[in-house]
Amino acid sequence: MVRTEELRRLSEALLKVLAVAAAYYATGRLGLWQRIVLEGAVVTPLWLPTGVAVTCLLWMGLRIWPGIALGAFLLIESIGPFSLSDLGIVAANTLAPVCAYLLLRKVRFGIAMDRLRDGVALVFLGGLLPILLSATVGTGVLALSGKLAWNAFWPVWAAWWTGDAMGVLVGTPLLIALSRARLPWNTHRWPEATALVVAAAVITPLATRSALALLFLVFPLLTWAALRFQLAGAAPCVLFVSVLGISAATDHVGPFANHTLFEVMVNLQALNGSAALTGLLLAAIVTEQKSVRRKIEQAVSDLTEVVEHLAAPRQEE
Repeated sequence: MVRTEELRRLSEALLKVLAVAAAYYATGRLGLWQRIVLEGAVVTPLWLPTGVAVTCLLWMGLRIWPGIALGAFLLIESIGPFSLSDLGIVAANTLAPVCAYLLLRKVRFGIAMDRLRDGVALVFLGGLLPILLSATVGTGVLALSGKLAWNAFWPVWAAWWTGDAMGVLVGTPLLIALSRARLPWNTHRWPEATALVVAAAVITPLATRSALALLFLVFPLLTWAALRFQLAGAAPCVLFVSVLGISAATDHVGPFANHTLFEVMVNLQALNGSAALTGLLLAAIVTEQKSVRRKIEQAVSDLTEVVEHLAAPRQEE
């Protein structure tokens, strides 16, 4: 009986590891469709596998880290022949999400992301800070192995860091929002949600592909989504803006036309980073305020019941 229970737990753990590897690999293949060759190195402006890895660690704990390593290995092997130096990249892509998870757990990060402190923690301790590890080690491995010239180290490092960080800032909130989605919503909110979707479908392509430099038009959309629908509205909106921005950048159209590749990457990451920060932090602020209001209303309701209960005997007398 004990052995059967151990086998069941082992099989469940193995299935979780394989599921994480499959999710990492699948999102990585999607990201490679919009890859950019910078100084001979392949980089992506939005590397969602890092966000998937951080989210899976938050959901299932540290034991699923082999799934991240396996997914990274399969991705590298699918691009070209796997070399000994690629082990360093696999290690870097595994250690960065693990460090992000440990830092977030250290500050008691709430997976619901219903506090401003959780949003700030995800930005800095989940995204910007630990990704320095994967960017530095990965780019260093490429340079040491001769696959990248040392004078190209910093442009590739910057692109690697921002792409992985954006994967956390865009991917993790989206997965959390999807996991907490409850349908159907209140029917009176469907017209507004439909209006938001239509507005995003019209304005975002115009903003990212117009030669008139209208990128700022996406921010009222992000504000609308965050204020009215919190993370459930902001996270998909940020992803939509990011994907269309990447598409325009790779096609060199609109505000990304007539620029060098490095300038395109800088403008694109400025857009993606600003969009993610606006949507994520504003949604966290609104959610926290609503939570505080509900607690105050509950406290007032409880106090009212207590007062009515204390006053009842006097009325009877």
